[in-house]
Amino acid sequence: MKIGLFSFPSSIDAFVASAKQAADEGYPEVWVPQIFGLDALIAISVASREVPNVRFGTGVIPTYPRHPMALAQQALTAQAASNGRLTLGIGLSHKIVIEGMLGMSFDRPAIHMREYLSVLMPLVREQKVSFSGTTLTTRGQIDIPNSADMPVLIAAMAPRMLELAGSAADGTILWMTGPRTTAEHVIPIMSAAAEKAGRSKPTTVAGLPMCLTSNVDAARERAAKEYVVYGQLPSYRAMLDREGHAGPAELAVIGDEAALRAGARSMLEAGADLLMVSCFGTAEEQAATRAFMGSLAKEGL
Repeated sequence: MKIGLFSFPSSIDAFVASAKQAADEGYPEVWVPQIFGLDALIAISVASREVPNVRFGTGVIPTYPRHPMALAQQALTAQAASNGRLTLGIGLSHKIVIEGMLGMSFDRPAIHMREYLSVLMPLVREQKVSFSGTTLTTRGQIDIPNSADMPVLIAAMAPRMLELAGSAADGTILWMTGPRTTAEHVIPIMSAAAEKAGRSKPTTVAGLPMCLTSNVDAARERAAKEYVVYGQLPSYRAMLDREGHAGPAELAVIGDEAALRAGARSMLEAGADLLMVSCFGTAEEQAATRAFMGSLAKEGL
C-alpha cells in the first residue's frame, strides 16, 4: 500500500509549493478535491509541470455538472500536461449539492453513473465514442496527443456503485470508510463485479483524516466539529454505521506515531492500495502529521 497526501490548495502558488514539499517529504502521490475552490484539473496541469516526480489525482470531480465529453477533454489535457501522471477520480456528489445548490436533477444516480462511464471511458481510452442511453447520448471524438491512458476511479460505497467501480471503471475512491467496511463490504463487491466482467483487479484508494498529537481528546473534539457533515450525508452515514461508529470523529486516526502507524496498517490489511492522508488539527499538528506520514510513505510501514 502506498501513502499519498490530500492537498487543499488556497491558490495555484500554494498548491505548487505544497506538491513540491510533498515530493520532498516522500509522498508518491498528491490528490486534490473538487469542491468550491480551485478547479482540480487546472491546478494539477500547472503543478505537474513544476513537480515532475509525483502522481496527481482528483478526489473527486462531480459528474452531474459536466458532460463526459467535456470532462474527457479536460482530463486528457491534464494527462498530457503531466506526462501521464494523472488518476481521474469522479463521483456523483450529493443531492444537497446537485439539487440544492446547482438546481440540477439528482435523478437515477446509478443509471447516470453507468451511462456517464459508457461515454467517458471510451473517450479517455480511444478518444472516440458512440453511445445512446436514457440520460446521455454522445457520438464523436476528440484529438489530444501525448495523453496516455489514465486510471478512472469512482467514489463508490453503495453496492450498485461498487459494482460499477469494478465492472466499468478502474476502482473506487473512499472517504470516511473504515478498514472493516473496506475489507468486508467494498472490496468483495467491487472485486466480484470486476471478475464477472473479465476485468483486472480494481484499485482501492482510501482517504482518512489523521492527526499526530499528544492531546487526543482535543483533536477528537475538533474532528467532531470539522467533519460533522459526513455523519449527516446518507452515503457516508451508511459507511459509518457499517463500521460501528457514532460519528466521523471516531473514524479519524488520532494519537502518537504508533497510533498513526497502526491506523495506516489497518487500511493496508483491509486491502487498500493507496491511503490518502488528510491532515487536520492545529497548524503544528498538521505539519507534524504530514511529516510523519511522509516518512512512512518513504520508508514503508
